[in-house]
Formats: sequence, C-alpha cells, structure tokens
Amino acid sequence: MDKSDLVWTMTSTLLVWLMCVPGLALFYGGLARKRYALSVMTQTLGVCTLVIVLWFAYGYSLVFTEGFGGLGGWTRLGLAGLYQAGAESSLPLLGTIPELLFALFQATFAAITCGLITGSMAERTRFGAALAFAGLWFTLGYMPIAHMVWAGDGWLHLRGALDFAGGTVVHISAGVAGLVGARWVGPRLGYGREAMLPHSLPMNLTGAALLWIGWFGFNGGSALAANEQAVLAVANTLLAAASGVLAWALIERVLKGRASLLGAASGAIAGLVGITPAAGLVAPGASLVIGVLASWAAFYGVGSLKRRLGIDDAFDVFGIHAVGGIVGAILTGVFYCADLGGPGPAGLAALLHQTWLQVEAVLVSMAWAAISAVICAWLVDLLVGLRAAPDEERQGLDASEHGETAYPD
Repeated sequence: MDKSDLVWTMTSTLLVWLMCVPGLALFYGGLARKRYALSVMTQTLGVCTLVIVLWFAYGYSLVFTEGFGGLGGWTRLGLAGLYQAGAESSLPLLGTIPELLFALFQATFAAITCGLITGSMAERTRFGAALAFAGLWFTLGYMPIAHMVWAGDGWLHLRGALDFAGGTVVHISAGVAGLVGARWVGPRLGYGREAMLPHSLPMNLTGAALLWIGWFGFNGGSALAANEQAVLAVANTLLAAASGVLAWALIERVLKGRASLLGAASGAIAGLVGITPAAGLVAPGASLVIGVLASWAAFYGVGSLKRRLGIDDAFDVFGIHAVGGIVGAILTGVFYCADLGGPGPAGLAALLHQTWLQVEAVLVSMAWAAISAVICAWLVDLLVGLRAAPDEERQGLDASEHGETAYPD
C-alpha cells in the first residue's frame, strides 16, 4: 500500500459523496418550485443511499469481478473477502490501494448516476416509485454498462473504448434513462402553459459549486493514485468548467441579449460533464475546447432539442448530461491522439479509429440505458404507479408525500 495514494483516493471518495449530498440535492432543490423543493431533495437523498446499499450487496461484484462481458461474477457479493486485514485484491489495476477502498469509491459513482435521473422526473413522481425505479435501473441499466466499459473483461473495454471517469457510464446513461422516465411519467401539470421557474437560484448555485468541488475527486480520484495523471485530471476539470461557464454566458449574450446566473451554472456543469471521460487522457489545451463545445451543445440540448422532443425533462438532465457527455466522449477519441497532445498513437488513421470506438460506446450505452429504463418504468408503473395523483401534485409533493414544507408561512 502507498499511503499517499490511499489518502488521495479516500479524499476523492468523500468529494464524490459531497456531489451527491448536499451538492446534487441543493442543485436540484434550487431548480424546483417552492412546494416541490423538499420532495426533490428527499428523492435525491433516498436514491443515493439506496444505491450505496445495493452496490455493497451485489453491485460491486457484478460489475468488477470477472464475468461474461455483460456482467461480472458472484465472488464479491456483500464485499466478501475485502474487509479482512491484508486481503488480496482480485483487480491488478488497483496498484497501491485496497480493493475495499476502490469498491467504496465506485459506490459513490453509482449513487450519483442514479441520483441524477431523479431530476428528469421531478415534481410529479412519488417517493417510493422514484426509489423503485432507481433500484431497478441500477441493476438492469447501470451495472451492465459499467461492466462493459470499466471491467477488465468488459466488451467495450476490450474493444478499446475510453472513459476515464464516467462520460458514458455516468452522464450519458443517466441522461438517456432520465429522458425515458420523463416521457413515461408524462409532463408536469401546466407544462407549456405556465412558467415553471426555479424557486432559489442562490441554492442552485450553491449546489453547482459543491458539484464542481466534488468533481475534482470524481475526475482526479479516477487515477486511483496521487500521481501526474491525477494532477492532469484536476487541471483539466478546472479548465473545462471555467470555459463552459464563459461559453454559455457568451452564447446567451449573443442570442438572448443577456447572460444569466442559471445559464452560467449550467455551463459549468456542462463543461464538467464534457471533460469527465477525457480528464486524465488529454492535454490541458484540449480541455478548454471540450468545455466550450460541451457547453454549447448542452445549450442546444436544453433549448431547441428539448422543444423538438416535447418531453418535460424537468431539470434538463438529458440536455446537459447526455448531450454534453456525448460530445465529451467523442472528443476524447479525437484529443487522445498524440498529434493533439494525448498519450495515444499518432496519425489520422489512429484518430479516426479511436473516435469510432468512442461513437460505438456512446451508441451502445444509449441503447442499453434506454431499453432498461423502459422496462423499469413499465414495471414500477404497473406495480406501484410512478406518478402522484393530480390533487397531490397540485398541492405540492412536499406536503402530500412528506408532510413537510420548506418555507412555512
């Protein structure tokens, strides 16, 4: 064991959990309307904690042990064999950290992926239904995608697809699953006829800032060591987010005549999403380009594309995370080339080959996430009902679902 690697990975694990609670909870809570703020935050907390438990029960074993390309095996159920002193690791890639710490680090990735989906179906989904959907989709959607991309014997991993910290596994899959869920549950009452504005932009910015801070652990910790690659990932994370803020503010200023705080915060998240698959694999200059292009793509995703799809993705999970993630995943293949400062092979043929592998991984992840989300939504709706009753929705889910209110009179 190397103590510096151990401490860095432990710190990164805490930073990623900071992204879940309070980061994502505050980010979504600020985007919600007043009478739904607590329900959104409760769903985020509930989903993230549920997935942590499922990950340790069976998720880690079925993702990271040897399997058959689609899922892993059963040897680490309940983290069997990982908590004894001096336990041998079954994953050579870990190097100088305990496998138990790796399992803990990856648990936070699974948690925030499923937590992100709650934002698509916010303000009309029952608490119990949100938990049921998340638990099912974690099993049918997240675990197979994570195994294919990250496990040593995963199909996409063996083909050479690159995803340093979760562009396909986390952001694209969550965005697509969220879009499917939003389509299934239907639009919020009054959607398209009345304004549905965020109730607290200061809360939203606080959540965005915590997400940004936590993202340093999300990306930097994915090096699994306190080394040069971790430093590169942290630098790229900062640069991409900063360029994403400026890019969104610029396009708003040009097209709308003014830049908004909500837009700037969204640009930061889009830049972070875009750099995630590339963080430890591209030169710092590339991160600026990725941040700008992911931000502009996400701007299109939450605007023109959302209107064309006609789906009430409440907090634009698809527009920011899926669209921005697609751009970042594909550009990872471009900037991985040695001619552009990456560690990969040089030459146009190598660039095109890696880029095609990235496109392939994107398409497979999108398809799997969508199909599994349809199955999960159908099952949950059949068994317990996804959506709250109209009267409960009008009253506000804070009161009808939880008997609480964020802002008492």
